[in-house]
Amino acid sequence: MPACPRFMISAAHKSSGKTVVSTGLAAAFRAAGDDIRTFKKGPDYIDPMWLAAASGRPCYNLDFNTMTRQSIAPFLAARAGTGPGTLSLVEANKGLHDGVCADGSDSNAELAKLLGLPVVLVIDTLGMTRGIAPLLTGYTAFDHDVNIAGVILNRV
Repeated sequence: MPACPRFMISAAHKSSGKTVVSTGLAAAFRAAGDDIRTFKKGPDYIDPMWLAAASGRPCYNLDFNTMTRQSIAPFLAARAGTGPGTLSLVEANKGLHDGVCADGSDSNAELAKLLGLPVVLVIDTLGMTRGIAPLLTGYTAFDHDVNIAGVILNRV
């Protein structure tokens, strides 16, 4: 059976509203009758509680530091489900290209590429107008292997 639709919610930087957007989407999908499965790039123990409450299902951490790269995709696949109306949301941490490693090897972008996830980028627009365009241009040009499939403008 084919994998269910999956996507990542990420942002340009931390505190952009990823968790509010992710929990809102999870609750909306659940209210619409979809079987939403949630994951959090971690380790994180607070945000997964919000995601679990919104989705009505456990939320699982996906973490380069506590899991091997080879184990992350099968771990997600085993918990993602395959039935009709099933979809998976992975909430990133920090910014899309941020991580502990300076080379970005543990970033959200690397996780998205590893799992083949399209990325929906949350942009905190507080104090911005026209500057949003070059910011997005930079994000789409920085790594062509990252599929930025959508944008949510927060605090417009």
